[in-house]
Amino acid sequence: MNRLLLFCLLCLTQTLAFATSITPISVSGNESLDLDGKTYVLERNDIKDIDHVIAESNIYWRAKQISDTQMIGAHNYWLQFKLTTPEDTAKRILEIGNPHIDHIEIYHYINGRLSDKQVMGDSYPFSERPIKKIQFYYPIELKKGQIHDIYLKIDSQGSAHIPLVLSSAESYFEEVDNLPVAVGVHLGSLLGIGIFSLFFAFVTRSFSYGYFSGYVLSMTLTIATIDGLSYKYLWPESPFIQAHSLPALIPIALAFALLLTEKILKLKKQNYFMLKFCRIGALVSILIAVLSLFISYKLALLIEVNAVLAVVIVLMVLTVIQAIKGHKLAKLYSLGWSAIMLGAGATCLVYLGIISLSVAPQVPVIYGLTVEILVMTLILAICYHDERKEKMRIQQKALVQAERIKQVREDALNSEIQNKDQLEHMVQERTLELEFAYRELNEAHDRLKEQSSIDTLTGVKNRNAFDKKLLAEAKLSRRQQTPLAIMMLDIDKFKLINDTYGHFAGDQALKYVADSIKSELLRPSDIVARYGGEEFALLLPSTDAKGAKVVAEKIRRCIHDHAIRWQDNNIFLTVSIGLVADIVTDDAHARVMFEQADKALYHAKDNGRDQVREFTFKLEQFAEVEAEVNN
Repeated sequence: MNRLLLFCLLCLTQTLAFATSITPISVSGNESLDLDGKTYVLERNDIKDIDHVIAESNIYWRAKQISDTQMIGAHNYWLQFKLTTPEDTAKRILEIGNPHIDHIEIYHYINGRLSDKQVMGDSYPFSERPIKKIQFYYPIELKKGQIHDIYLKIDSQGSAHIPLVLSSAESYFEEVDNLPVAVGVHLGSLLGIGIFSLFFAFVTRSFSYGYFSGYVLSMTLTIATIDGLSYKYLWPESPFIQAHSLPALIPIALAFALLLTEKILKLKKQNYFMLKFCRIGALVSILIAVLSLFISYKLALLIEVNAVLAVVIVLMVLTVIQAIKGHKLAKLYSLGWSAIMLGAGATCLVYLGIISLSVAPQVPVIYGLTVEILVMTLILAICYHDERKEKMRIQQKALVQAERIKQVREDALNSEIQNKDQLEHMVQERTLELEFAYRELNEAHDRLKEQSSIDTLTGVKNRNAFDKKLLAEAKLSRRQQTPLAIMMLDIDKFKLINDTYGHFAGDQALKYVADSIKSELLRPSDIVARYGGEEFALLLPSTDAKGAKVVAEKIRRCIHDHAIRWQDNNIFLTVSIGLVADIVTDDAHARVMFEQADKALYHAKDNGRDQVREFTFKLEQFAEVEAEVNN
């Protein structure tokens, strides 16, 4: 029992020995008090509510260090400091000098009892802040004999730099009045330059001034967003825009900077590698701007910071190379980039808490941007002056060239007058050549038209040509009252040929049948066409049924009596033919006759093949009766 008591006493002694004693800060006078060296940080970041924070032993609290703020993003980040005053009453204002903290919870305890709780941050509408200013402010009223415990819980995806300053009312109003005026003058100047450049770009249609205007305006909006001015004056009731504005604006400004670099350094003529780098970099920057709307703020900033760093380094190296090669604007351009690099770097270091300056954190980047834009304005002025000189030189050269052209025209006119007869003769020859060419073109057109109506395999007319010819001959038959004969011919058992000897043999059979039909048609007006797979259609104008039968029998016998030779085999073919002949009475009658010839063909095939059948109404009735019997 004594040993256990002794062990507990030893543990308690060690705990008290390592515990951090948080001493209250005595507040008096009107001087501003920097709390960074007097603030304590809770080492544990797994505690979410104030009750657990207060219940923790002082062993988990330690003095705030510079390394605590040199990071991006903070979660469950607890700060604490104590205040007291020897005066009767001391009114102070706590300033949290980072306008981009997402969520701040302030717990105010007086003599160990919760007196007030405030929630603020740029993830809430601007109107909900207790003091409607760019930075975050919290008023504190101290009285003699009171101990004030102030706890701050920070959650943010941006910079974790949290400068705390305790100001009197007089110094607070003095700083608030001075800072916006200085910042407003700089931003107003930049805005004026950007708008003027935009108008100038529209008037002159200059891409250089257009990109410059885009760069100045996007950088001005970026600086205003970093300062917190955009949230206060442009979108005070939209935390969503506030959360995504800075990650979107940075790559947009970078894209304009790359496009401007291309124009200023004339990379299209000077350096193809730099030209590709600037254009691809601009495209990637735009994609990053779009991507920033869908990823976390912290990840977007990390990507953009590395992208900006890589682009700036490459541009500086390439610009120095161009300057060494003698490019007169490269030196000025590198000077402008150096200014913005130094300013942006100083601002980043201040926000990260690595260095401290006597001015506001945003002042270095504003001055750097101002210097850069002034240098860029000078460069563009030089470029515009050079372009004007070049245009004047081109205009002068064009004027001289116009004088030469005028003289040449006068000489040509004199020559034309002197050689008028020769010219007319040349025109006549040319006209004759054109007439020959036109005639040859018409002949080629006719040949092409003829080819479009021919079946490529058999060399006879195709189905489209037959249908047109049928309509034409039908009109002629009706007008002249002359008979028109239509035949439909089909190769018997053609599928057996394909199955036995192959499709190439079938093609040879089709060519043989087409040649046989053409050999028996003696009149130029008679035509044969391949109407289907192994079907042929024939038109015999001014031919009655008797004459059509004679021609059909000749065709049938010619094919029947001969064979085609295929791979040491003799292939004998037969055909079935159906025909009809009549005087056409109207347009529909021609189509009816064609169907009648087709019916006669199928009657021939159904009655033994290798024969000619003429369509008659008796045959149609017989076919109907036969169909009923089969059914």
